[in-house]
Amino acid sequence: MKKISTKILLLLFAFTAVTGLRSQAQTLSEVLTNKETPIYYFGIDFTKAKLIGDAAAKADDIVARQFDGINDLMVNESKKYDIAGAFRKDELNSDLSFVSKRNQKRDPETLLSSSSEDYNHLKESDITTLVKGFNTGDKKGTGLLFVVDGMSKPKKELSVWVTLFDIRSKKILITERVEGSVGMGFSFRNYWATGFKKVIDNIKSSKYAAWKSK
Repeated sequence: MKKISTKILLLLFAFTAVTGLRSQAQTLSEVLTNKETPIYYFGIDFTKAKLIGDAAAKADDIVARQFDGINDLMVNESKKYDIAGAFRKDELNSDLSFVSKRNQKRDPETLLSSSSEDYNHLKESDITTLVKGFNTGDKKGTGLLFVVDGMSKPKKELSVWVTLFDIRSKKILITERVEGSVGMGFSFRNYWATGFKKVIDNIKSSKYAAWKSK
């Protein structure tokens, strides 16, 4: 009986490993058409965000408290900010710890802007790079991340890259820029939270169907 060489064994092992990863990775169609396919929500990433036309804003406080405040609100008031419903899921597992650590490291000096061009300054390649460097711990399956592009006081709108990705491989399943208008709010958190609600409502009413048909 001939012995199988070490090289062949290694090749067989590598092939098996890659095949296994492919079989576990979700496709966009599976995630959106199968109600039982779970989505893991990682929160709102503000590390690339630009706050435009708000010279009186206190950037230090926004980084220290407000980013976490908005993220916590989305989860604590999940019936109002119905991310699960927008993606036709009964519920979403979530872990905001990874995005919180990232947001806390944001340099306040780079947050404020007076340029209207910063409202749309991110590209799809920026999101791909961000996701590749995003720490997801030992989580598996499909991740959902909102990456903030611009928050414009003059336009009374915010723009967010809604991103679904395979957690293990960091492959982007879909990322698309979605806008949401802001309304009344007596605090920084509540003012901008209305914009995120509009983004979520936009996904629920039209974006989901468009993405599902791809």
